[in-house]
Amino acid sequence: MNEAPWPAPAKINLFLHVTGRREDGYHLLQTLFQFLSRCDEIAIRLREDRRLVRIGGLAEVPPEEDLVIRAARLLAETTGVRRGAEIELTKLIPHGGGLGGGSSDAATVLVALNELWETGLDTNELAELGLRLGADVPVFVHGYAAWAEGVGERLEAVEPVEPWYLVVTPPVAVSTAEVFAAPELTRNTPPATISDFLSGSCGNDCEAVVCARYPEVGEALEWLRGRGAARMTGTGSSLFLPFATLAEASRVQVELPARWLSFIARGMNRSPLLDRLQRERDRRR
Repeated sequence: MNEAPWPAPAKINLFLHVTGRREDGYHLLQTLFQFLSRCDEIAIRLREDRRLVRIGGLAEVPPEEDLVIRAARLLAETTGVRRGAEIELTKLIPHGGGLGGGSSDAATVLVALNELWETGLDTNELAELGLRLGADVPVFVHGYAAWAEGVGERLEAVEPVEPWYLVVTPPVAVSTAEVFAAPELTRNTPPATISDFLSGSCGNDCEAVVCARYPEVGEALEWLRGRGAARMTGTGSSLFLPFATLAEASRVQVELPARWLSFIARGMNRSPLLDRLQRERDRRR
């Protein structure tokens, strides 16, 4: 494979409000994305025969449906490139936890292959392609923590604090489609400001729906809230609790019930994908 793997970082939603719904059914959101130091890893080998091959990844996701292959195909069809790639995907981000693993994988493939195939799209063009794959993909393409509105495509770079997070994922995969289709989901939260977020008045409108339908998520959230200001990310099932130091996060992690998956990661306002991209450009000069 070409050099070091390309990172595809997890994300958390520091809050998530549903402010309305468009006529086409898409929900209008407000959220604040921050990256985590926990990353999937993507290694790429170029091919001359235009084939796109996935190696590894989730066994339950057929290669042709995987976002890494869909992203590569979309880039190839858009630019007319006549080369292929073998894409080796090592999954380290829990699946179905609201941590954005699939969207991040897609963004990393777009950014990496745009560079390796020399297709020449700029960041905004890549982000527009990414939006066709998923509402979260553009923030991973841009690579900066962001205040997001609309369906998640209107982004403003921000710099929240970068604490350590204990991330806990109960063994359930939450369906995003189910959550957004739930009749009890709040869809009229008044628009918030960054000042509202800084004052602690923002939450996650999807938490109540997920905790009611997936009781183990509610149990884990209650356990974490006995130890701090825990919150669910996205539409779940992953939960996060911030700490000032790694040692503090580690002390709470050892108390966790063994049935819940967990990891500790640093909050990051700049994606490690940008550094990997710069190293590739430096290497190819």
